[in-house]
Amino acid sequence: MTRYDDMPLYEPERKRRQWSDGRKKRLRRTISWLAFGVVVLLVAGFAYVGFTYWHFASGIHRVGGVVGNSAPGTDQNILLIGNDERPANMTAQQYQQLSTTADGGSANTDTMILLHIPANGSSATLISFPRDSWVSIPGHGKGKLNAAYVYGMNGATGTADQKDAAGVKLLISTIQNLTDLKINHYVKVSLLSFYNIANALGPVTVCLNHAVDDPYSGANFPAGVQKLNATQALQFVRQRHGLPNGDLDRAARQQYFLSVEAQQILNAGTLLNPVKLNNVVGAISSSLEMDDKLNLISLATQLKGLKSGGIKSATVPLMPDPYGTENGQSVVLINYDALPDFLATVTGGKTAAQRVAAAKAADPASVTVDVLNGAGTARGSSTALATYKSLGFQTGQPADAPSSQQTTTIYFPKGDEGAAKAVAAALPGAAIAQSSDYKHVTVILGTDGLMPKGADSSGGSSSSQAPSSGSGTSGGSGASSTPAPSAPTKNYNKTTCIN
Repeated sequence: MTRYDDMPLYEPERKRRQWSDGRKKRLRRTISWLAFGVVVLLVAGFAYVGFTYWHFASGIHRVGGVVGNSAPGTDQNILLIGNDERPANMTAQQYQQLSTTADGGSANTDTMILLHIPANGSSATLISFPRDSWVSIPGHGKGKLNAAYVYGMNGATGTADQKDAAGVKLLISTIQNLTDLKINHYVKVSLLSFYNIANALGPVTVCLNHAVDDPYSGANFPAGVQKLNATQALQFVRQRHGLPNGDLDRAARQQYFLSVEAQQILNAGTLLNPVKLNNVVGAISSSLEMDDKLNLISLATQLKGLKSGGIKSATVPLMPDPYGTENGQSVVLINYDALPDFLATVTGGKTAAQRVAAAKAADPASVTVDVLNGAGTARGSSTALATYKSLGFQTGQPADAPSSQQTTTIYFPKGDEGAAKAVAAALPGAAIAQSSDYKHVTVILGTDGLMPKGADSSGGSSSSQAPSSGSGTSGGSGASSTPAPSAPTKNYNKTTCIN
């Protein structure tokens, strides 16, 4: 048989070896975070099975100096971090199973998910942050979110743990500044965790809308419901080629897989099977790193009421066309106007409009209001500013908005709810949004035709109607008695089919 005749036999291997380093790294980062999500659910049972829990806890690597103490029984935000670092003791067989090599990996944190657990522990929400999100990194200007950890680590001296701690602290500061949420703890997982957990737990049931055949990931599955072994699970969560939304659909698969796996754990008696539970514990405990303040027993107690359908998933809001270019880089653009209300909704907080409705209106004389014309009408901002000036407000100069806008929206800086309420009283029906883009309360007029109302004979506004959410992405409920909008989250189960 000639070498030419041998080529078809080795073509799959040749293609695999020709994958770019970038594709290999994307594989590693897409799977590394999944381990801890399962751990969170398992730990709820570990606290009540004595030896198993201590077996698990003793294998975890703890790093100090990253977070402070947090009160038990309160809302918890745990940052799940995944990169393509690999344990030093990985075998050649394990590298082959994971379709990777001992090339040293990368310190970039290419998976970042915020796990929000409310005080009552009845649910858990996974909030995904795309790795290429264009954000402000303290001390380093603008950059991709996945670079924050590396900046912090490279700027530190000392032991490996001290450098690691510095990297995690800068990443936490970056996400805290982005979300205005306090991060209580962090957990970092290794590449090997996913495969070991999937293998220990056994086949997982998933459902696909369409058949897939992706040579890059190896995913070759029919449409419909099917069971996946550990190797197939890797292929399932790593696929991005051939999916309508590429990396965003892959993120949805990760959330879906974790939710389905968690339900399988909670429903199939894993926690009551000592042999299986011990296998799972042994597979994952040595792969975890976390801060030294995370009390697993307290977390387990808080999560004891979690039901299989209580796991929700969401991704931070992105611009309608989320991909852009900054400094020659392809980046993901977060919708910063929608972000505060999104986070308030998924974590059970108050939206911008609800906070404004509950605030005490400021004296107009103490409020400066700017108006931008996003409606394209002649002298729109000049007319609106004249009205606000007649009502006693300080006013800026008329200007056009950077682009047209459908919904008239009142934007206010953080902490200026009272000023926003005073401005909104003269502009009933406008949407309300918090934004760091503006120094003063700023009205952007939309094509909906809303304009501020003039002063009445008593010197007050002609209308005191509460602001409404409008139809924009940033709006919330206008009155405190109105419930918050539905959370933009999804609940997955094994009968849910996805791309």
